[in-house]
Amino acid sequence: MLTINVALKRERNVIHLTYKDIIMIKKEMIYRNPLVKLGYDNEDILPAGGFGAVLAHAGVGKTALLVQLALNMMLREQPVLHVSLHDAVSKVDLWYQEIFHDIAEKFGITDTNDNWDKIQPYRFIMAFKVEGFSAPKLEERMTDLMEQNIFKPNMVIIDGFRFDDAGRGQLVQLKKLANKYSMRLWFTIHTHRHEPPQENGLPLSFLHVADLFDVIVQLATKGEEVHITSLKGSSVDSSKKDLLLDPATMLIKDRNFKKGRTIAE
Repeated sequence: MLTINVALKRERNVIHLTYKDIIMIKKEMIYRNPLVKLGYDNEDILPAGGFGAVLAHAGVGKTALLVQLALNMMLREQPVLHVSLHDAVSKVDLWYQEIFHDIAEKFGITDTNDNWDKIQPYRFIMAFKVEGFSAPKLEERMTDLMEQNIFKPNMVIIDGFRFDDAGRGQLVQLKKLANKYSMRLWFTIHTHRHEPPQENGLPLSFLHVADLFDVIVQLATKGEEVHITSLKGSSVDSSKKDLLLDPATMLIKDRNFKKGRTIAE
């Protein structure tokens, strides 16, 4: 548990943390990217220009998992662009704030507003209608931001992309975009309960684009637990590695930790 050594400068009964305290808190909250425990090589998980996917049924926690990966990047001062194709900007922002505050609470930090204000500039949210989204439109909006020196993402989350038969052409264009700007792209993939997995664990409807992805992670409910497993991209045997997503908080935890503790501890 993190202990804050508060430097105690008081003005009108308000406690101000020193710069050293803020740096310490930030350092402690940059918890090791939990997916590394599944056997991936480094904190970024994806190479520059790489594609990653999180597969799960509706409501299992795809967006929550990617928000935690995004927060890890933001705390390391790596810019993240979150593209939502079905939720408003305000709803996505609320996801980030709630999960960030839940992680901070695990460290015993009660006042997280200052820390949140410091990492928020490393995230930008865009909202598109599904039918209006394309690689050229995304590049156009990104170019506006980059040319004005407002924002240049290192990681991009695309939440709500349709992986139908027409989706491969768009993914190829997005792959070129990722390589052009050395970005890492993560996608949420909605799988259907009636569709049995193939031998490699992937749903049949995803096989036509699976070769474009460097990393594929699956969330699956087993009883009251949500298991996180690697289907593609881990560099070592991950059969003995196992992570869980806490259904109450949507935070990642190690199954070997005591009940109720998250990986952030």
